[in-house]
Amino acid sequence: MNTEQQWTEEIKSQDSLFSVNLKEVWHYRDLLLMFVKKDYVTFYKQTILGPIWFFVQPILTTLMYVLLFGQIAKLSTDGTPQMAFYLSGITIWNYFSEALTKTSTVFKDNAAVMGKVYFPRLIMPLSIIVSGLMKFAIQFGLFIAVVLYFTFVENSIHPGPNVSIIVSILSLVTTILFLVIK
Repeated sequence: MNTEQQWTEEIKSQDSLFSVNLKEVWHYRDLLLMFVKKDYVTFYKQTILGPIWFFVQPILTTLMYVLLFGQIAKLSTDGTPQMAFYLSGITIWNYFSEALTKTSTVFKDNAAVMGKVYFPRLIMPLSIIVSGLMKFAIQFGLFIAVVLYFTFVENSIHPGPNVSIIVSILSLVTTILFLVIK
């Protein structure tokens, strides 16, 4: 006697776990831009300095690291200027930690919006990644300015052909891939 049951209907997803409808996301690109704009307006409109925080926050954090680790703890940076050394880590870390923290709660925080109208759910975490990427681009420009200053004015950094820029871009791509695949 056969003990296996034969089912008349089987319900399963038509899409695989990793299938992403990029055409649909592209169709809703205006919504993505609106979410990015909302992120900037709601976060920086309530502050006195506004978007200047993009520059102030990494500079103050770097100065604290220079004071704590460079002056008090006397940790070596192996000849790299402390300002450039700590700013390089802070720049990529700020992007990674902010994107990971915000994307981990994006669906819970915006549950009311999702029940009202249909849109691709990927838009919500993508808006956080894009707005963070714009902030990262500004801070990365600050980092490049500091590296150029120490390379050409102070003559204390001697990078190979675009080594620091290439490594930073590879770190950024790795971070974005980790956040998207997550």
